[in-house]
Amino acid sequence: MPYLAKNERALYDYHILERLEAGIVLSGSEVKAVKAGTVTLKGSFAHIRNGELFLDHMHISPYPPAGHVAEYDPRHPRKLLLKKRELRRLIGKLNEKGLTVVPLGVYTKATRIKVEIGMARGKRTYEKREIIKKRSIERSIHEALKRP
Repeated sequence: MPYLAKNERALYDYHILERLEAGIVLSGSEVKAVKAGTVTLKGSFAHIRNGELFLDHMHISPYPPAGHVAEYDPRHPRKLLLKKRELRRLIGKLNEKGLTVVPLGVYTKATRIKVEIGMARGKRTYEKREIIKKRSIERSIHEALKRP
């Protein structure tokens, strides 16, 4: 699926245990801005408030042809839409120690905007260092094989 925005940092910082697809509540100009690709997931996270799932710190720049919207906050919390059964299961899993919900990507499905969220557990610093080391070794092997 072609992503409009992808959160590469989440894949580096977290072990993704489970992926879910969620709808998102947006205004009309926000939908146009997202489809134009002016969305950033860097530093965004999801949390439960009053039994509903919200996405915080997802930056959607204002859509210029829509005109100036007074007091528009590009990082305001946006409600994520899940089925009741999925939301209850998610809330139950979030009560476990060390689990969090992070957005992985934003994409379109038919005429709708969807957010791929992941149930994640944070990686340790040494795990991140091992990944960097492994990539470096693979890259050097690949380059050595390329040379005649």
